[in-house]
Amino acid sequence: MTDIVDRARTAVTERAELPGMSLLEHLEELRKRIIHSGIYLVVAFFVAYAFRQKLFSFMEQPIVSALKAHHLDPHLVYLNPVDPFNFFIKISLVGGAIMASPFILYQVWLFIAPGLYRQEKRYILPFMTATVGLFLTGAFFGYHYVYPGALNFLIGYGDQFRPMVTVGEYTELFMTVILGLGITFELPILVFFLALFGIVNAGFLWKNIRYAILIIFIIAAIITPTPDVLTMCVFAAPMLALYLVSIGVAHMVHPSRRNRLKKQA
Repeated sequence: MTDIVDRARTAVTERAELPGMSLLEHLEELRKRIIHSGIYLVVAFFVAYAFRQKLFSFMEQPIVSALKAHHLDPHLVYLNPVDPFNFFIKISLVGGAIMASPFILYQVWLFIAPGLYRQEKRYILPFMTATVGLFLTGAFFGYHYVYPGALNFLIGYGDQFRPMVTVGEYTELFMTVILGLGITFELPILVFFLALFGIVNAGFLWKNIRYAILIIFIIAAIITPTPDVLTMCVFAAPMLALYLVSIGVAHMVHPSRRNRLKKQA
């Protein structure tokens, strides 16, 4: 841990020496990027709200299929008159955030770009593509494979009871699984930046893989909607595969490797 902190301090110090903007200029740049990101989010929210019924149909499909498979009423219920309104606002906000994410990520890149070396700035296209692609892959994996199986298990487990699934509770479970998997699939992006700044390297990640496996299974246990070990392993398996991919990413972008290639050229 001390070694990681020392590397982070060294990376920050090196970039502080780069010719760039003053503190006030950085704050002004941050304000501009936040305003632009906010505008993109607001516009995307209204676009998503216009298609709220289609978003709802997309969201309810797994629970409707699971309830019908067990010969149960497929309609969701609500207990508070404001629940439907809050539901549509929430899914429009989340849908808008996902829709606006490429533009917001570009604003993030524009903010951090002055602190990068010229050869590091060429990673913008892979960064944008991989970030959005990995999130959508994780969400797709959860929506089409993990979530339907979890719902069938949960509903079948309580087949002696009559379920009354509320809109609010279902939305919370849906967001936990789908967004949770989407975010966990961003692990290579996190490692990309840590390795790019020289904070971690492939050797460090491989050496500590046993601790990574432990952390991965803890995260999988938290976001898994069912208590069975098999489902937790289904969550943990792609996360472990992504960790191994991250080791390769760290090797490719670490400054020591780039310096070696530069000397050979």
